[in-house]
Amino acid sequence: MKWQEVRELFPDQFVLLTILNYREEEDKKIITDVAPIRMVPEKDANREFFNVEPGNLVYHTFNEECIIHLRKDPLMRVRR
Repeated sequence: MKWQEVRELFPDQFVLLTILNYREEEDKKIITDVAPIRMVPEKDANREFFNVEPGNLVYHTFNEECIIHLRKDPLMRVRR
């Protein structure tokens, strides 16, 4: 299912999705096809976001595109 279709089915809601297809551009993963699993209540969105299984994503349908920003070096060392 395309992201625009998910936005129409679940307007202005958080949705738990399975990522079916994507493309990478620079530091972005642009999700092109998804399978919606279920709507996520706003009060549970943060918890669900951090507990998703690999290949799944919690995203809000307010966003026109479904994009994951990739961090090339997510760890930072701090000297004491």
